[in-house]
Order: sequence, then C-alpha cells, then structure tokens
Amino acid sequence: MIVQERRTVAENVSWSGKGLHGGQAVRVTVHPGDRGIWFRAGGASLEAIPENVADTSRCTSLPVARTIEHLMSALAGLEVTDAEIEVQGGELPGLDGSSKEYVEGLLDVGLASVGTVEREPLFERVFVQEESIKVAVSSGRGVWRYGFLSDAWPFEQEFESIDIVGEFREEIAPARTWAFEHELPAIEQLGLGRGLDATSAVVLGKQGYVNEVRFPDEPARHKLLDLIGDLYLAGFPIRQLNVSACRSGHRAHVEAARSCATRFRARSPSRDRSPSKKSARAGEKEESLPRPIVGVLCLVRFAWLALKGSLCLLLHVYPHEPDIS
Repeated sequence: MIVQERRTVAENVSWSGKGLHGGQAVRVTVHPGDRGIWFRAGGASLEAIPENVADTSRCTSLPVARTIEHLMSALAGLEVTDAEIEVQGGELPGLDGSSKEYVEGLLDVGLASVGTVEREPLFERVFVQEESIKVAVSSGRGVWRYGFLSDAWPFEQEFESIDIVGEFREEIAPARTWAFEHELPAIEQLGLGRGLDATSAVVLGKQGYVNEVRFPDEPARHKLLDLIGDLYLAGFPIRQLNVSACRSGHRAHVEAARSCATRFRARSPSRDRSPSKKSARAGEKEESLPRPIVGVLCLVRFAWLALKGSLCLLLHVYPHEPDIS
C-alpha cells in the first residue's frame, strides 16, 4: 500500500476568458474540497471520473463542463487531489492554450493538506491499441513519453519526462494546443477553437511551424499535457505511473483512464485510511484457496503479464486523433 497526501487549494482561485472552443465569456473557480475532484455548474455537480465523460471530440468534456483537460493536467502536475470546481459559461477558458496560467494561479493561492489516503499501485498493465494509436500504462516512477507523428506532417517528435511531477511546471505546462494549417477552414466551419488565436495555438504547416513556438517539440509536449489531464480522471498519482503513448487523443486517453480506474477499484475498494473499517473486518473469517492452486494461478497470471508486456514492446505505434484542445 502507498500512503498519499491529499491536497487542495488553500483558498478560491478564478480564471476568466473566452471558452476554448465556443469563444463565449466564461469563468472557472477552484474552491477547496475534500471529496475528490468535482465540477459543478447550474446546480448540477459531477465527479471528474472516466464514467462521467460525455464527449471526447477535440476535447474532454463532462455534462457540466467542456474542455476540462488543461485544468485537470495542472491539478495532476501539482498533485492536487481534492477540489470543487465551479464553471460559468459551460466551458473552461482557453487562456494561453496551455496549462501554464492554471498552474500559476494554483500556486499563487497555495495548497493545503486535507489528510492522507491509502492506495494500491496499479498491478496490471493497461494497454489501449487501435491500429497505430497506442496508450500503455503501468505502475512506475513517473516516466512519461509521447510520440507525435502524422501522415499530415513530415516531422516526427518524441518527448519524454523521467520526472513527470518535477518537470511538469517548466517543461510541460507551457506547451500550447495546436492544429494543422490545412484543417483550419474545417475547424472554423465547425465553430471550434474560437477562444484561441495565433498566440495561444501552434499552427503546423506542411513545411514546419507557421507561427512562433515555445519549444521545438511543442506539439508532442502538449499531447503529453492532454494525456496527463485525461489519465488523471482515474485518480492515480502521476508520479506512480509509467506511461507511453503515440498518435493518441482524448478518446484513447479516457478509455485508458477507464481501464485504470476499473483495476484500481477492483483491488482497493476503500480509498480512506479508516481504523474502524479495519477493525470491523477483524472478526470475519477469511476463506482462501489451497496453496498449490494459488501457486499455479500466480504462475499463469505472471506468464500472461509477461506476454502482454512483450506485445506492448512489439506494437510500438503509427491514423492520429485530432488535437486543438
């Protein structure tokens, strides 16, 4: 078991601006919390978990809030586990197209401890694959990698962080969303990206970048930023995971988060450290299988995990889910 500190914001913090896709005036406020990460709007409230995701088309959305991934990524990078998030306008602001302003605002008001929670590590590897789209998640030490390549762009990129929490603020949070130049007319026609401009979104042309970038590999870094925010829906501390992904977008990320959350609940039904719960079980009689059978089952299980690990190495990626989120 791993004992994790639970953290929330020390006081309320708000951001205002244009909705990333809709372009309407919006506002989001993060309030201190103690029951996980919840979003609320218009009297409705939903926990930020994979089962509550309503849409993954160019963003990750709950029924009460659209485009939550950049704020979720900031919360994950700062290891905030509890927050009540109030959304006005139906969508979160696009700000500068990254998580940078969210991180700065959260750090400005400070973070506070709200106790601890016991967690079991992710025991089974999670692997999502659809043709060349891949997401692999396992228990680890915070090594995250994203491979960015597309038939629509001649340049391949890979960004890796070997200390996802330590490097998040400077190396990942400032990476902005992006779009292919040839897709811009279709994006405009669909009414998307109205809260972004040339300073908050990177445009990828056939021969390279159309506008100025913050990092030479900014698209790969932003895809990793999105991946962090989407996987954080599962509730796992990102420093306790090793993750590798390629050509993936919000749909694959949320599917992987759903698989992680399912395994987490199956092995750790209670999230809180509660002596009363433990003592209540103390008098119960435990039933167990004979040791020889347990030994055989363990051998079969580890053989299967080894096979899955080999497949993960063989299936090293190459369709691309769209961005601008």
